[in-house]
Amino acid sequence: MEFLSLSLLAPLIYIFVLVGSLGVFSSLYRKRKALKAASLEPWFGPHHSRDIYLSLLHQETEPKVPDSLLKAALLQRAVEDISRVIAIRSAKNSLTQLLQKGSIGDDLWNRFTTAEKEIEEELRDVVNEANAFQPGWGQVIFQTANEIASNIKLRRQIYEMKGKAEAERAWWDKKREQSRKELTGEATSDDDAVLVEGPGQAGGLKQRVVAAQ
Repeated sequence: MEFLSLSLLAPLIYIFVLVGSLGVFSSLYRKRKALKAASLEPWFGPHHSRDIYLSLLHQETEPKVPDSLLKAALLQRAVEDISRVIAIRSAKNSLTQLLQKGSIGDDLWNRFTTAEKEIEEELRDVVNEANAFQPGWGQVIFQTANEIASNIKLRRQIYEMKGKAEAERAWWDKKREQSRKELTGEATSDDDAVLVEGPGQAGGLKQRVVAAQ
């Protein structure tokens, strides 16, 4: 009877040790993975619009920050989120293909997936904040933010085109002026001229004469 009890107890002890070992290993693995993810360089830089909004929201000094200013700050935060969403979507297909080909390492892919999860949480947070100000605003805030982001991008492109046009116009004006001087002979340098004495001039008066080309 005692032998039978020991034969039944041994497998139970083995299973208990095995499950405990797996649990410890799993816990250590998750902690190590979390530490590694935390040590990776963020995909995006600091989120200044979010920081400004949170600073205004939690400001304790008087006077209280008006809701209109908080809403404007939240909308600006959503505009920044739109640009990050576009960047994530643009990079995902390329990174996925590179990962499948083995052209990028796990660290880069982990940075990307971490940024993807962070932006998803950020979008949910903005929606909740918007609904707290006005019920239903969370459903349209990103539509408004997308329109603002598109207008900003369009204005930036117009400014860039205007700057290029002004630079090209200045280049052509300079080129045209050089051509005009060459045609009228105004570009003659001192090396192309000689000094001669004027005939019959007292004291040997010298004149500047352009040498024949």
